[in-house]
Amino acid sequence: MNFLVTTMGRLRAIGFLEGLSFIILLGVAMPLKYLAGQPEAVRVVGMAHGLLFLLYLAAAVQAAFEYKWTWRRTLLIAAASLVPFGPFYVDAKYLRNQSAPR
Repeated sequence: MNFLVTTMGRLRAIGFLEGLSFIILLGVAMPLKYLAGQPEAVRVVGMAHGLLFLLYLAAAVQAAFEYKWTWRRTLLIAAASLVPFGPFYVDAKYLRNQSAPR
């Protein structure tokens, strides 16, 4: 759990969970609601996804200040949470090899 000690570690962990929750929401909960008539999954997974989305945005803003990111980079990283698999792409392209703050 050492990765949760740093801002970048928290952002990456929350991003992973947020991306996963979005995929579960779209790929499991929504079909259960509309194809099987079971809306409970959307309520549970939707609430978890919403909370993780807000945590991701807060962690991205914190990282933006700490790492002195440009507004463009910050908005790109935040906007990735609106696209399925977006947080995974951002993690691989922008966050995984991020150097320590300046």
